[in-house]
Amino acid sequence: MGRKRKKKYDKTVYRSLALITQFGINMLVPIGMLTGLGIWLDGKAGTFCWTIVLFFVGAVAGGQNVYRMAKAIYDPDGSSKPAGNRAQTDRYHETRIKGWDEAHEDREPTPTDFEK
Repeated sequence: MGRKRKKKYDKTVYRSLALITQFGINMLVPIGMLTGLGIWLDGKAGTFCWTIVLFFVGAVAGGQNVYRMAKAIYDPDGSSKPAGNRAQTDRYHETRIKGWDEAHEDREPTPTDFEK
């Protein structure tokens, strides 16, 4: 019964799930808040149009949130700068590719690990 012990589970699955969850929350929160405001306004004013109007305003705001987040994540030219120095961030990603996980299984790297 010498089964090989598996390495730590690849965290990319969890990161992907977290990213999908963030996209959903960024879309649903403005829709829910503005629709709730529209229902409240319609109840106070005795109208029926505010809910519909504010629902669509919330959808546009949510779409804009998702677009900004996606652009910051997938921007190929780097104009959406990540936190910290660009050179530090590049070294961070290069080290992740070159096998940080095998060498340091006990912790995740941080940008300060790569300061000169």
